[in-house]
Amino acid sequence: MSFFSNKEAEALKAHFSRRSLLGGLAAGGVIASPLRALAQGNSASSPEITVANAHQAPIPIIVPDFGPGVGQRIASVIAADLGNTGLFQILPGEVPPNVQPDFRALKARGARAAVAGTVVESGQLRVEMRLWDVLVGQQIQGTAYTAPVADWRRIAHIIADVIYQRLMGEEGYFDTRIAYVARTGPRRRQTTRLAIMDQDGMNPHMLTDGRWLTLEPRFSPVSEEIAFLSYAQDRPRVYTYDINSGRQRMLGAFEGISFAPRFAPHGKAIILSATTSDGGADLYQVDLASQQRRRLTSSPGVIDTSPCYSPDGQQIVFNSDRGGSPQLYVMSASGDGARRISYGAGRYGSPVWSPRGDVIAFTRIHQGRFSLGVMNPDGTGERILTEGFTVESPSFAPNGRALTFCRQSEAGAGGAGFTSTIGVIDVAGFNEHILPTATGASDPAWSPKRR
Repeated sequence: MSFFSNKEAEALKAHFSRRSLLGGLAAGGVIASPLRALAQGNSASSPEITVANAHQAPIPIIVPDFGPGVGQRIASVIAADLGNTGLFQILPGEVPPNVQPDFRALKARGARAAVAGTVVESGQLRVEMRLWDVLVGQQIQGTAYTAPVADWRRIAHIIADVIYQRLMGEEGYFDTRIAYVARTGPRRRQTTRLAIMDQDGMNPHMLTDGRWLTLEPRFSPVSEEIAFLSYAQDRPRVYTYDINSGRQRMLGAFEGISFAPRFAPHGKAIILSATTSDGGADLYQVDLASQQRRRLTSSPGVIDTSPCYSPDGQQIVFNSDRGGSPQLYVMSASGDGARRISYGAGRYGSPVWSPRGDVIAFTRIHQGRFSLGVMNPDGTGERILTEGFTVESPSFAPNGRALTFCRQSEAGAGGAGFTSTIGVIDVAGFNEHILPTATGASDPAWSPKRR
């Protein structure tokens, strides 16, 4: 995150204050193979509804149970994934799994697409799925998935991704995860743990034990690795965490505090902020293999923080108070040519570049209220998506069509009524919803598509 919040200010008293400074398809264990088409023509026609206009006309689609037990659960996850985007209207109804459906009857029920599926459980799961274009009257996808029974939920997410891609013309984001900070305990003495869950809030796992304050997780774009800020041994430093092995490694031995990490698009380096003796903070790039660092900014007394690369790695957006108040700047990846891009009312932070390269998300504070928005990389076209007492830490889905973020409520006496949750909203500002978490949660970071 780039606005330094209460949880950081308590540990960084000399530097930061929340409201004054900013800071065949194979997928893992799932194997997919094509199914024989049951209708003439097995290639998709051009989608008639695009993401841009689906908010006005969500696609009516029937997603029936794939059978009893796990078949019902798989269909339920598929329907929830699609429905939560706001781009699909889930209709009730049955669709025969192994024969061509009655397209006239499906049209009469208002469907424009329909899914059919079966599940066979015999040591492993075999899930067969067919997707029908009701208006054209043909099968546009037919795939069988084989995986361990424990991976049933992941199969559902993969199927939802396939449906999204065939009907919307771009990749889905359901077979992904979100790293976050799990929070438990009293408001001002919370235990924080690095955690990970599926993008719908299910399958949460705690990765650290909560002995030290943990903040700012960031996913690698190319590996099963997370960068994060840990106060281990009461020395705030950036660490990396290997999800597969659990191995943690400190990234660089900076004299001051290192924080606000973000991976480079190629995954071989991390850009971060490190404090200076004069009360400022400069930006550095650290090579993961050699630990060599390169200083990108150097302005005495200035706080440069929250850097994020553009998808092509050629530019960096960051937050700086070099102009007198925290604002957003863009510079070249070499650190040259910094130019301010935020000119609205208030203080700006938490910049993150969309994976599509088309917009930059940000958090803004104005008159004591937080806003979450997006703007073009040149600063034009600013749009506010949602507001609240605290809305911060935006992170894009890998297709750039949705954002996850942290929403916190105002606390009463003794911290009463305080909540910290993770929300999701699309880039048009529609369909905001809160993800279910068993604990308080903050600092979400969306992963790339799983491999």
